[in-house]
Amino acid sequence: MVKIIVIGSSNTDMVIQSDRLPAPGETVLGGTFFMNPGGKGANQAVAAARLGGRTYFIAKVGKDVFGESALKQFALEGINSEFICQDDKQPSGVALINVDAHGENCITVASGANARLLPQDIEAANSLFQAGNWLLIQLEIPLETVVYSLEKAHHAGISVVLNPAPACSLPESIYAYIDIISPNETETEFLTGIRPMDEASLSQACDYFLTRGVRRVVITRGSKGAYWKTSKGFGHVPAQQVKAVDSTAAGDCFNGALVVALSEGMTFESAIAFACKAAALSVTQLGAQASMPNRKQL
Repeated sequence: MVKIIVIGSSNTDMVIQSDRLPAPGETVLGGTFFMNPGGKGANQAVAAARLGGRTYFIAKVGKDVFGESALKQFALEGINSEFICQDDKQPSGVALINVDAHGENCITVASGANARLLPQDIEAANSLFQAGNWLLIQLEIPLETVVYSLEKAHHAGISVVLNPAPACSLPESIYAYIDIISPNETETEFLTGIRPMDEASLSQACDYFLTRGVRRVVITRGSKGAYWKTSKGFGHVPAQQVKAVDSTAAGDCFNGALVVALSEGMTFESAIAFACKAAALSVTQLGAQASMPNRKQL
């Protein structure tokens, strides 16, 4: 069975739901509070596992109640956590999330142990890289670790998906190691300087990545679906129309689902359609990992 390696962050999300998001300096009362396991890496690993992917997660958590809870949750999800490290100097990552009545959100993250996931931790999982087939990685861990992981996976013959979130400046050398890059519209504009507003600008933004060595590009557009382009073609996949409750982990769900579909041999466009459906389901539920659909639901 195809092995999916996810490298990334693990957080505990502390979520407040209210009618609207506060403006700077403003206090908004009347919100509902709950905690939920999150972190882009963990979210994507859970999404992949629930949709049937044989998933291995590489991460770092603290030696605290949040870290222990995360490890237990990964085991319940059927995720292999053999290469998750526990750091005795930093706490587990925490995210503070505000969600409004329309499902829009704003997030502040205290990285904690995630910031100490270093290249030597990836090297410790060398045996996994020798047997893996797909790597999914994001940018909530140190950039040096991302670069090291991309290069290592590329040389091991593993197909690499980079979800460049949250966006940061990337060294141009890494694009040659990336099979698929999956930014949203905001991340696309940050990385390319091109605002993806219509087909012409979407195509131009994709070309920015393709000319730098990326093999395939998919730009996620929320309720507008996704636009994709390769050297052989391009297209638009519409989103399923749903009532959004919480969009916090929609992108993570999309990426986890995309890798599962590709690992099963779907075409790029079919895999994107599969991922759009999964993401649409996720926004109808509150929470990050709690919102990830399973294969039966999809």
